[in-house]
Amino acid sequence: MDQITMTAKDTAAYLGISYWKLTMMCKAGEIPHLRAGNRILFRKETLDRWMANQETLSVQSGNDSQMIGLVRAQG
Repeated sequence: MDQITMTAKDTAAYLGISYWKLTMMCKAGEIPHLRAGNRILFRKETLDRWMANQETLSVQSGNDSQMIGLVRAQG
């Protein structure tokens, strides 16, 4: 099985987020990664599984999609 390892720059492009957002997610422990010296590396297979899991969690938690269009009550 071929495992593709990507740099942070390539991973940011793959995920459609900025490089800086990706590095902040790494520092916060929000995304799976590995370090090789000063480099942050990502395996495509692991990212694909992580994204699928994030999709599942977003549906289970109901997230913000249920709040779209609702007006906050004035109190």
